Amino acid sequence: MKRPDLLVLVAIWAFLSAFLYLIGIAGIAIFALPEALGFGWGPANIGGIFGMSIGMFVLLCGAGLSLAGGIGILQAKSWGRIIGIVIAVLSLFWIPVGTVLGVLVLIYLAKPEVREYFEGSN
Repeated sequence: MKRPDLLVLVAIWAFLSAFLYLIGIAGIAIFALPEALGFGWGPANIGGIFGMSIGMFVLLCGAGLSLAGGIGILQAKSWGRIIGIVIAVLSLFWIPVGTVLGVLVLIYLAKPEVREYFEGSN
């Protein structure tokens, strides 16, 4: 079966999401973490370090999930479609651009011909 036309754009959105998650990790590491470690004006803040570590871990998991979803979508794996749906749901919180793109991706991945493409490829 031929790959649906816009599926490559959905994969690109997944890869872009992974990149944005990595930018978030870099932003925390560059700007917030040194202050929490006490390199700024005050002593180390253990609660801040713990919170930022959790945040960086969550962002790293999101980046890994997005990267896996993009690869799965390009390889026409059914799990790639499921991860693509999860990525689209998570991107609904990225107001306003992520919300619009997330809704469009959800609608597109729910189309019968796209669903059949993923079911027929496995």
